[in-house]
Amino acid sequence: MISDVYFPRVNGVSTSIQTFRRQLAALGHEVLLIAPAYGPHAEAEPGIVRLPARPVLFDPEDRLMGLKRARALAPALAERAFDLIHIQTPFIAHYAGVALSERLGVPRVETYHTFFEEYLYHYVPLVPKRWMQVLARRFSRAQCNEVDAVVVPSRAMRTVLDDYGVRAPMEIIPTGMELERLAGGDGAAFRGQHGIAADRPTLVHVGRLGFEKNIDFLLRMLVHVRSRIPEVLLVIAGEGPSAAHLKALTQRLGLSPHVLFVGYLDRRGALLDCYRAGDAFVFASRTETQGLVLLEAMALGVPVVSTAVMGTLDILEPARGALIAQEQEADFADKVVQVLSDAGLRERLSHEAVAQAQAWSAPRMAVRMAELYRRVVDRRPAARRTAAMQGRASAT
Repeated sequence: MISDVYFPRVNGVSTSIQTFRRQLAALGHEVLLIAPAYGPHAEAEPGIVRLPARPVLFDPEDRLMGLKRARALAPALAERAFDLIHIQTPFIAHYAGVALSERLGVPRVETYHTFFEEYLYHYVPLVPKRWMQVLARRFSRAQCNEVDAVVVPSRAMRTVLDDYGVRAPMEIIPTGMELERLAGGDGAAFRGQHGIAADRPTLVHVGRLGFEKNIDFLLRMLVHVRSRIPEVLLVIAGEGPSAAHLKALTQRLGLSPHVLFVGYLDRRGALLDCYRAGDAFVFASRTETQGLVLLEAMALGVPVVSTAVMGTLDILEPARGALIAQEQEADFADKVVQVLSDAGLRERLSHEAVAQAQAWSAPRMAVRMAELYRRVVDRRPAARRTAAMQGRASAT
């Protein structure tokens, strides 16, 4: 696997890569990840090659690897006889992955994680939105058509790429939930730590604070909820480029006593506590290709109120464990108030949510990914394949 992003950078792509790496390894496959280093003294990690990288100008959380350094890995990779390259992101990783694929004579797969048409223009504000959307469509089509297969996490994303003119085979394989890692969580402890009364109606949002996440909408919606439930609180967990904007908007809306920003939280403990502290999880992103945080909330038994757009539709369409709202402040607020005001409804949604999350298990999705790898390798003759995939799907 090769990616422009990985932990300690926290986002859905990092989570997806980590989940598939662990699950493919559990199935007996060898997986090497090439990713940027996030500092000059990054510790060595088994199964990961960290390349020197510099901060990205418009988004200092991210790092930019050197293309030449990535290509220079070819001789070392050739000695290990990998069967394919799995590209995870469309920047340096894409071009390096294509180059390594050609040098090694192995096929390449790419996962389309991000809906760039509704993402890029937020970060290049001087260029008209329409121009950035056209650019996003063109580079998405070009990149997807130069790989042997494209992995998409949802039906909606496959439809979008079909409309772009992507002709490479596409396979829907969502990122699964490692349900054993989503057990526990102490909501009462989280409330106590942050001075939140045990009976205070509390909403939770978890995710990167990016402009494309539509958190502005949730804050404006909260004004309507507060008029009916004056003591309501929204906890926002995450960091990102829109953090300062969101905090300023919170003040302008007079919501400072009703919004708590807690930053990034450790996924192994504090984040689970945060989810559990919520009476409901709220979400309104327009750009999700899947929506992992919805599944995480559901796995922890937290009722969801969310819009159903793009990838979130696949999760929410069964209407189990969640209320689907329109992207209208009044309608969304009505459903939030409904959940916060009805203990019986919350209990029913909580039970449904846990059952819904069970259908998205990570081992099941990893088996599907390994099967895709085998099909791709079998149908593309490899000039330099030194080992057939006999019960093993090595990937870099």
